Amino acid sequence: MKIAEIFYSIQGEGSLVGVPSVFVRTSGCNLRCSWCDTPYTSWKPEGTDMTVERILEEVAAYPARHVVLTGGEPMIAPQIVGLTQRLRERGRHITIETAGTVYHGVACDLMSISPKLANSTPEGRWREPHERRRIQPEVLRRLLAEYDYQLKFVVARAEDVYEIRDLLKLTAADPAKVILMPEGVDPGALRERGVWLAEICKLEGFRFSPRLHVDLYGNRRGV
Repeated sequence: MKIAEIFYSIQGEGSLVGVPSVFVRTSGCNLRCSWCDTPYTSWKPEGTDMTVERILEEVAAYPARHVVLTGGEPMIAPQIVGLTQRLRERGRHITIETAGTVYHGVACDLMSISPKLANSTPEGRWREPHERRRIQPEVLRRLLAEYDYQLKFVVARAEDVYEIRDLLKLTAADPAKVILMPEGVDPGALRERGVWLAEICKLEGFRFSPRLHVDLYGNRRGV
């Protein structure tokens, strides 16, 4: 499978924020978010073809039990099922970061699902395929039923909460597992959006997530 990068850092988002983890970032995506912060895995996919054995060797080089499979969209990566099974055999805690548009019977301890809201839709030739693919209710319901999960939404404007409410009704998701985080890759912009987003979380009963890796390291790769 094509791998953009493997690195050791702390989780910057979601319910496991701050946990030291090995990140395996696959290259390739079936969506094209306008604000994508890893364009080297979607708009212009790049990376190195690696076997499952090679990936396992690199993961084993780091002193972490937690492994995060991210992208791009890891659920479309060839051999993703086999990779997760091998990681489980080695006693790793597996988080998969996915947009929730594709289902596979993977081994996973935390399905970190980030459905893409309308704020993600780009202009140009990718607008129609992105809009058509970004929400797949049946896939979402199946992932929610079969895995421990968190629903992590990227919020760019206050009105996004209406779409989030509709999606929760559509999937019967548990509001206690909903996490909102501000869109952006600049620490200043994230703080500004975070102020009003925290108030929305208080009103709705959702959890707020920072983007800790951006605060600590800035918008760069391998962190």
